[in-house]
Amino acid sequence: MPAPSKLLFLPGASGDTRFWQPLADRLSHPAARTVIGYPGFGPEPPSPEVSGFDDLVARVVKEIDQPTALIAQSMGGAIAMRVALERPGLVTHLVLSVTSGGIDTKGLGAADWRIGFSEANPQLPDWFVSFNSDLGAELGKISAPVLLLWGDADPISPVAVGQRLLALLPDAELHVVSGGNHDLANVHARHLAPMVDAHLAKPSLADR
Repeated sequence: MPAPSKLLFLPGASGDTRFWQPLADRLSHPAARTVIGYPGFGPEPPSPEVSGFDDLVARVVKEIDQPTALIAQSMGGAIAMRVALERPGLVTHLVLSVTSGGIDTKGLGAADWRIGFSEANPQLPDWFVSFNSDLGAELGKISAPVLLLWGDADPISPVAVGQRLLALLPDAELHVVSGGNHDLANVHARHLAPMVDAHLAKPSLADR
């Protein structure tokens, strides 16, 4: 697997494209950086081509035109997993922060964030709130190296979720930040950037 020539950043359910800026600015990796905006979220205008979660995945898949690392926050990780499964030859690395990763988190102690999120953001599309598929049986097909970033003070995606993903993915590493919450990657960008840089230089299992 070649080294990534593009870093693709995926926000969480709010679609806030500014979330990843502190980390992106601190990375020394030479690859080009692109932050994906979700149509209808934040400053991104709605698009007639994107009316649901599957359409959003298809939009991101179109961005994978060269060796690409996916760096995803929260529900953006569910998109990243789908894209990695659809583009195994071009997705070189994944960095997943406090995500569900497309698995069922109900039995892992995760707090239900969906009702509160919908009430606080009635203007946003409900694609993330209504998403409930379970990719657990397919994650073993992802051969790209995966860095799992978690905080031990996050009620939305507790460490048990990261541990479950660690068990399901063939080539994964879990790092837990003491006191880290759901905004982990934004607040702790200075601490995490060297770790992400090191991960992006990691060869795949096939190349070791």
